[in-house]
Amino acid sequence: MKKVTLKVPATIANLVCGFDILGMAINEPADDMEMRLLETPEIIIRHTDGFGLPEEPAENVAGVVLLKIMERLKLKHGFEVIIHKNIKPGSGLGSSAASAAGAALGAHLLLGNIFTREEMVYYAMFGEELASGARHADNIAPCIYGGITLVKSSEPVDIIPLNAPDLWVTAVHPQVEVKTSDAREILRKNILLKDAIQQWGNIAGLVAGIQNNDHALIGRSLNDVIIEPVRSILIPKFDHIKRESLEAGALGGGISGSGPSVFMFSEEEETSRTIAGIMKSAYDSTGIESLVYVSKVNPSGIRIVKD
Repeated sequence: MKKVTLKVPATIANLVCGFDILGMAINEPADDMEMRLLETPEIIIRHTDGFGLPEEPAENVAGVVLLKIMERLKLKHGFEVIIHKNIKPGSGLGSSAASAAGAALGAHLLLGNIFTREEMVYYAMFGEELASGARHADNIAPCIYGGITLVKSSEPVDIIPLNAPDLWVTAVHPQVEVKTSDAREILRKNILLKDAIQQWGNIAGLVAGIQNNDHALIGRSLNDVIIEPVRSILIPKFDHIKRESLEAGALGGGISGSGPSVFMFSEEEETSRTIAGIMKSAYDSTGIESLVYVSKVNPSGIRIVKD
C-alpha cells in the first residue's frame, strides 16, 4: 500500500476502577488520518483541524511513533501524515492515543502488515509518553483492538481483549482543561489496604460482568475509591451529573481517562439520550460549553476507509 485513510475512534480509559489497565473504544467522536509512504526517510506531519498542535515530528504524538519505527527498523522510507482531529486534545477521550495508535497501525499497513497488535501498542506508547509523561496503553489498546481491553502488562505488552457488552455509552466533554500530567500529579502516592482490597474486588467484578454481559454486575462494580475522589474535584458538576444520571437509569460511570469528560453506561438508547440531556443541561446552567456523544461500544477500533 502507498496510501491509507483511517477513521480512528475516541476511547474511554480506566472504566472507573481500572486505572491504567482498562479501556474501551466508542464510535464517536473519531479522528480522520491519511498516511502515505515516502521514498525518502523523512516524516511530514500536517494538521488540518486548527488546534495548533506541533507538526515537528519529534514534538508530535504521531511523529514520535513513526520516528521510533524508522529507528528500530532502519527504514529507508518515510511517512507523510495528514491528521484532522475531531477528538479534541485534552478531552479525556484519548485524543493523543488516537494519533499514536493511528500512526502505528498506518505504518503497519504501509509496510506490508509487518507488526502484531502487541507491537503496534508498543510503538504507540511512545506517543502517549510524549503526551503525558507515562507509557500507558489503556487508551491505545482499545483503539487498536476495538471493544474493551485489559492491559495485563505494558512492559512487556500483554493485552487481553474482553467482550464488548451490549450497552450504550453517553459521554460529555465540558470545555474546561484538565491536563493528564496534572491529573496524575495530584494522585495519592500511598493507599490504604482496605481501599486496595475494595478496588481489586470492583475490577474483578467489572471484568467478570463484561465477559458475561452481566449488566447488573457491571453496574455495581463501577465504583472507584482511589482515583475518582481525588480527580473529580477538577471537574465542574461531576457529582451532580453522576447522581442525576444514576437516578435516570444509568448503570454507572465516572471520569473518562483523566477528565474532564464524564461517561455513563446505559442499557437502552432512550436512557442514554435522556442522560445526554442531563449532562448538557448541567453545563448549560453554569455557562460552560460542552460536547455530548451517544454511542455504542465500538467493537473493531480503527477502521480503514475505502476510497
